Amino acid sequence: SVMGTQDVFEDCLFCQIVNNQTDTEILLSNEELVCFPDMKPGATHHYLVVPRTHINNCQSLKRDNIPLVERMEEMGRSILEMRKVSDLNDVRMGFHLPPFSSVPHLHLHALAPASQMKPRSQLRYGSQSYWFIPVDKVLSQLKTQGKVK
Repeated sequence: SVMGTQDVFEDCLFCQIVNNQTDTEILLSNEELVCFPDMKPGATHHYLVVPRTHINNCQSLKRDNIPLVERMEEMGRSILEMRKVSDLNDVRMGFHLPPFSSVPHLHLHALAPASQMKPRSQLRYGSQSYWFIPVDKVLSQLKTQGKVK
């Protein structure tokens, strides 16, 4: 593989998934990113996009990670399109702020249809969730402040 072993955190679940050490179904992948279903889906469609390189969380992102985040968003949209999500405006895509990120390896949530999420999922991924930052807000914070607050 292109990655040096120093990038793999042995006890990190998502590093294991990225390196095909689990039976998780990989839906999309390229040299940089991997996409797979969320194990506890919060919507009819709920996918995760993770970088192969271990980055802790969205607060670890810097301004020069903007292209990475944009490509993560693109892959999130691609999987929703592939899975025939009819309304690509009715989606939620974003990141959890620590300590509310369950796995400490950067992952973008892509959920659809957002309008049909159950109340519990709304709390975790909805617009009133204090800990869930939509990807467009992450990008604008990186562009203006160079970091995610």
